[in-house]
Amino acid sequence: MRIRQLNHSVYQIQYHIVWGTKYRRKILKHYVRSELIKFLYEVQRQYPDLYFDNINTGDDHVHILMEIPPKYAVSEVVQKLKGHSAFYLRKRFKFMKELYRRGGVWSDGYFVSSVGLNEDQIRKYIDRQNKDDRGRDITAEFS
Repeated sequence: MRIRQLNHSVYQIQYHIVWGTKYRRKILKHYVRSELIKFLYEVQRQYPDLYFDNINTGDDHVHILMEIPPKYAVSEVVQKLKGHSAFYLRKRFKFMKELYRRGGVWSDGYFVSSVGLNEDQIRKYIDRQNKDDRGRDITAEFS
């Protein structure tokens, strides 16, 4: 984790953020996933003080490991990411526009935790998303 600096503060904090698709529909197929990740990095270019360390998805949820400066509320950043990405995905993929005609692409709410000493474990967990790990004991990764 990097130590970052603003005009009047120095910080070192990362967040693990997760949100799901509306009704947990499995719409984040490989072609949607790659477009979504590219788009999220475009959002990062618009907000250069945000930093994505890792992004991955399952078929029905998104995991992001990122740094957010203390001048932004986490809820504000998640709202921007979900809102901008939903608009982009509905515009880019016709099936999403039809599927989510009256509602959003993402479910309400999200999960967030600050990353501390278990940064490597969380990074491995995010990297492992959307890989078949059934039948494998992963308890050791989290202890």
